[in-house]
Amino acid sequence: MSSPPSARRRPPRSAATLRAVFGNRNMAAMLLLGFSSGLPLALSSGTLQAWLTVRGASLQAIGLATLIGQAYVFKFLWAPMMDRVQLPALAPRLGRRRAWLLPLQALLALVLVGMAWVGIPGQGAGASPGASLMPVVLLAVMLAFLSASQDVVIDAYRTDLLPSEQRGAGAAVIVLGYRLGMVVSGGLALWLATDWLGWRGMYALMGGFMALGMLSTLWAPSPPASLPAPSSLRAAVLEPAREFFARPQALALLVAVVLYKLSDAFAGALSTTFLIRGAGYSPAAVGLVYKSVGLLATIVGALLGGAWLARLGLWRSLLLFGIAQGASNLAYWGLAVLPASLPLMAGAVGVENFTAGMGTAAFVAWLSALCDVRYSATQFALLSALSAVGRVYVGPLSGWLVLHLGWPHFFLFSVLSALPGLALLIPLRHAIEQRDAVQQGLA
Repeated sequence: MSSPPSARRRPPRSAATLRAVFGNRNMAAMLLLGFSSGLPLALSSGTLQAWLTVRGASLQAIGLATLIGQAYVFKFLWAPMMDRVQLPALAPRLGRRRAWLLPLQALLALVLVGMAWVGIPGQGAGASPGASLMPVVLLAVMLAFLSASQDVVIDAYRTDLLPSEQRGAGAAVIVLGYRLGMVVSGGLALWLATDWLGWRGMYALMGGFMALGMLSTLWAPSPPASLPAPSSLRAAVLEPAREFFARPQALALLVAVVLYKLSDAFAGALSTTFLIRGAGYSPAAVGLVYKSVGLLATIVGALLGGAWLARLGLWRSLLLFGIAQGASNLAYWGLAVLPASLPLMAGAVGVENFTAGMGTAAFVAWLSALCDVRYSATQFALLSALSAVGRVYVGPLSGWLVLHLGWPHFFLFSVLSALPGLALLIPLRHAIEQRDAVQQGLA
């Protein structure tokens, strides 16, 4: 009997792993594009949530504001168009993927500057909260749409660029870049907004960072042999769906993708509001901790997650890292029941970022393994959109649960919400390991 795929891989040596991650242009491009992908997310979610919080918006309004990110759920609807259509002015020079990426990044930078220009007024007596928030909310919706579209292109470009032997490391590196982008637009942004630049100045600076992402797109290498675009828009829509749903347990796999990140979604939906309003920390303290402890924990978690993924195999990594992700929410429960303490908050943020870095590395590798390289843009967009369902739609429910349960019981509930997704991995073990073997060229 042949050994399972995970047993046939040699555990990479530390020095060789570091050289593979940082010593070639493909991985450097993954790091930079991952940063560009992660930067806009917090600016339309957690950081915007903090801005609304300090300006006096209600908890219900903040919870509803999480619906701004619906574009991440529905991006599969326009992904086939981005897979089929080539931009004639840029495609001959940059290739099909980067020709889409460059204008998207330019528009993202402009929208961020627009949010800085409009700003969020205070919600004092006599103010009309809905009317005063509308301009920045509309820009935030546009930001989420452009960011989700950028993710579609980056995911397809990564699949086209990386050979099979680099995809595990590529998943870890792009997660590292993504988390770094979120730390900059989350923790660092809060600190800058509170102590240095103000909220509008900080959003303008983030627009500048987004514009710099265009340089990474111009510098990134072209895929060695790009696959041809689908022959028609109809083919771009129907063929990826037909291929995926012809697989055994296809529907169960989609449900597992939705449930795997549900615990993280509940814990993260109102985390910024919890730390500021529920636990009593200042925005500057929250930003400083995310900038330092969160950044370090993210780097360590992503790199160790990528290395352990190669040793453990995909299914074991998903199970073990998923357990760690769910259990890490107990750290926020501790913040809710114990007196405010900066070291305690640093520990909770560190644990959350460390386990999130590991779990997301395995999750991205799983989504990549589920994709057929012929339909990478559309299939990855569908899968990652399903994974965003929890993050987007649990926001309003989270606000309601906090009001009725209180913060401590809410975080205990978030731990329990990890169990359905973990349980579903057990009957799907064979299907996951089979796709992992196909991706690694072992089947």
